[in-house]
Amino acid sequence: MTTATVPRRAWVEQVMGLPVSIHVRGDDPDSPGVRRGVEAAFAGLRHADAVFSPYRDDSDLTRWERGDLAAGAADPTFAEVLALCDEARERTGGWFDPRGLPDPRTGAPRFDPSGLVKGWAVERAAGPLRRLQRYSWCINAGGDVLVHAEDHHPAWRVGIEDPTHPALLLHVLERRDGAVATSGTAHRGGHILDPYTRRPAGAVRSVTVTGPDLLWADVYATAAAARGPRGLHWLDTLDGYAALLVSASGLRQVTTAWPTA
Repeated sequence: MTTATVPRRAWVEQVMGLPVSIHVRGDDPDSPGVRRGVEAAFAGLRHADAVFSPYRDDSDLTRWERGDLAAGAADPTFAEVLALCDEARERTGGWFDPRGLPDPRTGAPRFDPSGLVKGWAVERAAGPLRRLQRYSWCINAGGDVLVHAEDHHPAWRVGIEDPTHPALLLHVLERRDGAVATSGTAHRGGHILDPYTRRPAGAVRSVTVTGPDLLWADVYATAAAARGPRGLHWLDTLDGYAALLVSASGLRQVTTAWPTA
């Protein structure tokens, strides 16, 4: 069965300050059950934005930082994400650290878990889609992608953008399940900081990580971008994950598990 022969529908919403698209393939992608699953997925992303957005004065995150809200009184997911941020610092040897990052509005140092929250929120939002039987689906959140393909459907094809020439692709991956996450300077400039110097990390243009879980693929990509070209060797030690790194000079390097085809 080819991609062209599988009925397909896509939905797009602006959530968390970026375009999020959900694509569904199957016999009747416009059925009420599919539409309910898609709406539940978007609702989950909107809820995550309401809790964790660093752009909103009324988010639980901002209220907590102001001292207006205790962590224990926040949304139940708040403590979960704080714990995951601690775990991410430990897993990455401190190279992923949401503490002391520049506020996206003022530039003042603040706690900003956005580098973890997006992947975490997409994984949670995918729950209603995972419960759809005999349907394949793809969530694309600003270039970070989570997919599932049924056995009788074609794999999803995920393009990896060239950070120097965004209109071009470096590579096209075929994925049946799992995540593809990219961090770098192509769209947001030097927003990734070296957590040890607190200066923008500019030695890497982009890092793309594939793996079973979007939360950790995104965290690992961000940590490797902060670490610089040496991050490739660290990524090569992560079981189940593979990576493509583009240095500031344009040199492309891959881990041993990166698909060559």
